[in-house]
Amino acid sequence: MSGLWRNVRRGEEQNLEARLALQPGGPGSGKGTQCAKIVENYGFTHLSAGDLLRAEIKSGSENGTMISNMIKEGKIVPAEVTIDLLKKAMIECGNDRFLIDGFPRNEENRAAFENGTKIEPEFILFFDCPEEEMEHRLLSRNQGRVDDNIETIRKRFRVFVESSLPVIEHYNLKGRVRRVNAAKPIEEVFEDVKAIFAPFHTKV
Repeated sequence: MSGLWRNVRRGEEQNLEARLALQPGGPGSGKGTQCAKIVENYGFTHLSAGDLLRAEIKSGSENGTMISNMIKEGKIVPAEVTIDLLKKAMIECGNDRFLIDGFPRNEENRAAFENGTKIEPEFILFFDCPEEEMEHRLLSRNQGRVDDNIETIRKRFRVFVESSLPVIEHYNLKGRVRRVNAAKPIEEVFEDVKAIFAPFHTKV
């Protein structure tokens, strides 16, 4: 898919050929593990909206300070800010295959992303996993994450159901959702992923 993007900072237009896949899945669905395997074997660049926001904050830029202040105040960072960071990362990395996770989180994000980039994702890789299994995984992993307690986990589930599932349904109606049973063991899940990514050049 191609999209004409304007680099506002430099006042230039860049026409990019981009093959874009979105990777939604509830917390604990294993999408992070599978993402690493996809990047290693299929030449995709992984872009995490959360990582980009954190990196911008750490940079100490004016934009980063604004993002940090909004998060501290409990406000939602405007979709346009995240989209600009994604576009900048895609332009600078030199690749034409992108796997984006953590965005869009809701229908408003989705519409803003498509309007801002003029690109629709080639497909949505949805890691479908029962809440009971995701909860078990999150509670049993030992990463010291403050958001891995039962109350916060269940709030994250509710946010995912209320906000992200409508985005998945939107693309499902367009025939672009590739659903994977993420309750299975890691290697079995990746076998299903490989079938989906078969059209891409692979090292597997």
